[in-house]
Amino acid sequence: MRTRFTELFGIDVPIVQGGMQWVGRAELTAAVADAGALGLLTALTQPTPGALAAEIARTRTMTDREFGVNLTILPAINPPPYTEYCKAIVDSGVRIVETAGNLPADIIELLAPHDVKIIHKCTSVRHARKAESLGVTAISIDGFECAGHPGEDDIGGLVLVPRTVESVSIPVIASGGIADARGLVAALALGADAVNMGTRFMCTREAPIHPEIKDAIVAADERATELIFRELRNTARVASNAVSREVVQRLADGARFEDIRELVAGARGRRVYEDGDPDLGIWTVGASQGLVHDIPTVAELVERISREAVDLIADRFAQLVGATDGVRS
Repeated sequence: MRTRFTELFGIDVPIVQGGMQWVGRAELTAAVADAGALGLLTALTQPTPGALAAEIARTRTMTDREFGVNLTILPAINPPPYTEYCKAIVDSGVRIVETAGNLPADIIELLAPHDVKIIHKCTSVRHARKAESLGVTAISIDGFECAGHPGEDDIGGLVLVPRTVESVSIPVIASGGIADARGLVAALALGADAVNMGTRFMCTREAPIHPEIKDAIVAADERATELIFRELRNTARVASNAVSREVVQRLADGARFEDIRELVAGARGRRVYEDGDPDLGIWTVGASQGLVHDIPTVAELVERISREAVDLIADRFAQLVGATDGVRS
């Protein structure tokens, strides 16, 4: 399955493993790369730029395929040392970076001179256009179904993906709500050049999270998420649990961020993945969990999606066209 994206990024199948906090580590990234898709380490999962460099080196001991790094740029009182993270990426020889959140021009200025291909993940057409004007290589567009931050426009992928495709000239990756071959084929039909999957890759054997969290995702359906921070105009889709439901209720009752800070602390979310208790804190998952029914290896998952996508295109669509031709004749 060749697309502009596979050709440009040197991968075999048009599938990207999304950068996920606490999840995008060497084991998962290397397995995705070996399967012929694009794997992404998550930079800010590593506590320092030096730790990121070490994780990049560790990944290279597991795969000889190219992989990338996700760097999420969000406003903060004490922001991470983004310049140093960029230097660690460049000095380690990584030439693919997925940015998310804000996209300051200085990040591009740091990376572009080193022939780094930049994929910018955004949630609106206007942000996609802005990113293209700054010189990114590809756009990953997040529909409202996605895990994490879907933006504030509440536009689903069926509209957002083709709107983005018709609005930019660079390759577009469809993200949000995709977990199987049907999503891949639908995204390609909408004009996308690849798909991004996060929740689906969480439920693989190589994903470095507790087995009970993987089991919880398999057991859940598409309704088992909460949209928190709506009142703060910083919406995030997370797993529905005791903590996220309390956050939703408190904010609806007029609480401020300071009132819920302890509930949403990142350290608590990390413990969910480490300890296997889904109620320990806030953790991210998408509506696509309703489409996740097993926990295969990464290689099995990528091969299955690729094979079933080809079958869908060759068989089902051919049958539909054949039926139409029969009616016309």
